[in-house]
This record gives sequence, C-alpha cells and structure tokens, in this order.
Amino acid sequence: MNKKRCKWVTDDPIYIQYHDCEWGRPEYDDQKLFEMLCLEGAQAGLSWITILKRRENYVKAFDQFDPTIISKYSEKKITELMQNKGIIRNRRKINAFVKNAQSFLEVQKEFGNFHTYIWSFVGGKPMINHWEAHEDVPAFTKESEQMSKNLKQRGFQFVGPTICYAFMQATGMVNDHTKDCFLYGKKL
Repeated sequence: MNKKRCKWVTDDPIYIQYHDCEWGRPEYDDQKLFEMLCLEGAQAGLSWITILKRRENYVKAFDQFDPTIISKYSEKKITELMQNKGIIRNRRKINAFVKNAQSFLEVQKEFGNFHTYIWSFVGGKPMINHWEAHEDVPAFTKESEQMSKNLKQRGFQFVGPTICYAFMQATGMVNDHTKDCFLYGKKL
C-alpha cells in the first residue's frame, strides 16, 4: 500500500527519500545545519528538487560544507566553482556561501556552537504544527522573520523570511507534516 505523504512530495525517489528520512527531523549538527542553510539559499528562485538533485555535487564542490574551508575560498576557487556544471552557477549565491561560512564561524565563536543560536528562535525545541492541508502551511512566520533579520544583521546572505522558514522545516525546527501525511504525529 502506498503511504500518504505531504502534498509537495512528488513520485521522484529523491523527494520521497528526503521527505521520509530528513525533512522535519530535528537537526543539531552544526555542519549539517550549515549545509541546509546554504542549500536553502541556493534554492532561491528555483524548485527544491533542482537543488536536491545536485546535492551530492554541492557536497563535493563545497568541501563537504566545511565552513572553515569555505570561509577561506579565494577568487580563483570561486571562478572554478563558476565552471562546475554540477551546481547552480550563480556568482552571488556562491559568494553567499563564503560570506555565510565566515558569519557562521563568528556565531560559533560567540555561542560556542551554531545550533544553540539557531534553535533559540524556536525556544530550543521543535514547533509542532497541525496543518490540515498543504495550502494551510505558511511561507514564513514571525519566527522566520526574526531569524532572517538576525542572520542578516550578522552578515548572512540569501536568508530572507521564506528561505529561513524552509530551513526551519528542513531541519525540524518546525514540523509541518500535514495531518494527511503518514509522518504526522510521529516523533521524528
């Protein structure tokens, strides 16, 4: 029997795997949080499946999303990345990865880690929502607006309220599995 999933999930195996095993599950690992923040920013103006299908290429191209390495990327490295057909070749987005890595390291220095800082926007634990249908899920919330504003003040780029909300969903800061999804109500 086919499982009922959130409406945004297509029959693409990459989407199904992402939905069933990652989306909405609380993530506290700093490097994974950094990866998701970068990927959500890379998605701006594109569909999420476009990024998911290139995810492995991003991981290789961006040194497994090691912020210490990315923070030191030279103009030569950025030019090389602009030639990489496995990623979205947008100079502003690539430059944002570098700037975000630098800002990320500053946050780690200030708070001892990134997850303490980023999870503070939801009080340190997942917000569990109870949406009837996909159409009920907001594009952003007051929490994502606060996160966006604070991240921007710290120098992060491609972190608008909608991107921040998608990041919050992806990393389980909010659980937006709709009531008709087989994962609704399950402890993730």
